[in-house]
Amino acid sequence: MRKPELAAAIAEKAQLTKDQANRVLNAVLEEITNALNRKDSVTLVGFGTFVQRHRGARTGKNPQTGAPVKIKASNTVAFKPGKSLKDAVN
Repeated sequence: MRKPELAAAIAEKAQLTKDQANRVLNAVLEEITNALNRKDSVTLVGFGTFVQRHRGARTGKNPQTGAPVKIKASNTVAFKPGKSLKDAVN
């Protein structure tokens, strides 16, 4: 499912126009992004938790030449699914 399809599903279930649903979806995604940028976690009870994680610098390997490559430290986003989501998928 892509973003427009998700917005259409939200519009149908919440009895909104597609434009209103798209604005709601964009606002939610923007707030999740802003919270993660501030290093806050975002917990949606029953769905899961988004959290920012730091990945330290490390040495990798170029697959073509086998030469060692330095990989810079970076931040990434992790998602831990909640119990309800796990149960729905299994």
